[in-house]
Amino acid sequence: MPNTKSAERRARVGVRRHARNKSVKTRLRTLERKYRTLVASGKSEEAGKALRDATSALDKAAKRGVIPKRRASRKKSRLAVSLNAKPAAAAKKK
Repeated sequence: MPNTKSAERRARVGVRRHARNKSVKTRLRTLERKYRTLVASGKSEEAGKALRDATSALDKAAKRGVIPKRRASRKKSRLAVSLNAKPAAAAKKK
């Protein structure tokens, strides 16, 4: 239990931030999962749009401090590589 007024306020703020951060992180995971299923199924057009959505969400989360900027950058890079690697792998098989 908080002992002072300011500690009570900080506790309330922490609860609000926790709820917001949790929803943002859940949305990021959902967008990433959606993107990866589109890449795996070979729908590159829709995967490109999903990549833009995921990239935008990662940037916003990093800007608001939900995730570190470097993590957002790393995830964006790896997602883009997975989209670009898929057509190259298919071309090699033919």
